[in-house]
Amino acid sequence: MSEILIFGGTTEGRRLAEYCKNCGISTDVSVATEYGAALLPDGVRVLCGRMDTPQMTALILEKNYSLVIDATHPYAVEATANIRAACENAGIRCLRLIRTSSDVCGRTAENMNELIRLLNSSDDTVLSTLGSKALAQLTSVRNYRERLWIRVLPSEGILQQCRDLGYDTEMVIQERGPFTTEQNIAHLKKSGAKILVTKESGETGGYSEKAEAARIYGAEMITLTRPAEQGCSLDEIIGIIEREHSK
Repeated sequence: MSEILIFGGTTEGRRLAEYCKNCGISTDVSVATEYGAALLPDGVRVLCGRMDTPQMTALILEKNYSLVIDATHPYAVEATANIRAACENAGIRCLRLIRTSSDVCGRTAENMNELIRLLNSSDDTVLSTLGSKALAQLTSVRNYRERLWIRVLPSEGILQQCRDLGYDTEMVIQERGPFTTEQNIAHLKKSGAKILVTKESGETGGYSEKAEAARIYGAEMITLTRPAEQGCSLDEIIGIIEREHSK
């Protein structure tokens, strides 16, 4: 029976899963997609598929974990709320793994509505690296079909979503990261974008490479800042596991 359940899919979640495996700590890792599962190290037990609060609660009670770690993406607010509620329902401790912040460059937006207002204040071409979850909201950008380039994961389902929402699929870049500074520059050149939109994704999310590419290419950077939250760093959580779970 596993001691620890990690809700992951992020770089930090994968590093934590690998640490637990190397230390011989019995661990299950829950990820939402097959892509997330494929990135995990060999030998890690993977639970693949999205879960709501009741499903998470049932899993925690069935497996009788001693600790749950929420290592989901900083912007996965709904997932974090579901995990927290499930742990409260099951009466088990939950640690939130917080991604280390980067220095934010250029202008910032605290939410999608503010971001769209900023984008609608100009007619410049935009390259969005926000991913597929932002596709529907970004259709509120003025003249989005003519102005907006989208970078998303290679997936026929995502490409079909772009078609359904009215995007020009010739302006959809389907590539899998992490991206180097040079690759980001290449995408800026391909799009001719004067504005690069990104999340505050931290060092592990390739933020500095995007910022450097924007600086070299001469594009403006607009960052969607992450929701404020409290939690522990990767090193702090490893320290807790060492004290409480290492054999």
